[in-house]
Amino acid sequence: MSTRRWEAVVIGCSAGGLEVLRLILPGLPADFPLPVIVVSHTAADSGGLLAGLLGRYCRLAVSDADDKSPVTRGSIHVAPAGYHLLIEKDRTFALNTDPKVCNVRPSVDVLFETAAEAFSGRLIGVLLTGANEDGCRGMAAIKGGGGLTIAQSPETAFADTMPRSAISAGVVDQVLAPAAILARLLRLTTPQGPSPDMRQDTTGH
Repeated sequence: MSTRRWEAVVIGCSAGGLEVLRLILPGLPADFPLPVIVVSHTAADSGGLLAGLLGRYCRLAVSDADDKSPVTRGSIHVAPAGYHLLIEKDRTFALNTDPKVCNVRPSVDVLFETAAEAFSGRLIGVLLTGANEDGCRGMAAIKGGGGLTIAQSPETAFADTMPRSAISAGVVDQVLAPAAILARLLRLTTPQGPSPDMRQDTTGH
């Protein structure tokens, strides 16, 4: 069994994302050992809204990511509205207003691709509900770097384009319903959990 430890979780979502995040993130315990970094397609004028809403329900501290601040274990970092969120190789955050990707900013692809470089094969990528194909390239980068990729099962998604595009591209290791995503994250981050190298496609309901 592999002894490799996971070092971060990145989550991307769009339409219907808040509802799914509220099914997953509040279930993470206060001593969850990894940083969780979330990108949701939000309006540019909604600064701090998502972090504030999630903070009401989560046991982990939730805040918008700040430029040049470190990625912190046991915290939920949210991409600020109107900014792409990147992770530098020294595992600090960077924000920019570069052109939109897949017509959105912040972009899931931007976070996932830079996180894949920073964390290499120690990264877990989770792609949730959404109505465009943002995140597909990022999931490919995570999988190609040896990380683990999990997509929400399309039949449970408010908008299934985002997870379905990644599944169709063959860059998803496991396909799970929201409750099963939470259970998998908990198992992967406890000593009793299964090997992180288990990558069979799985559908959870």
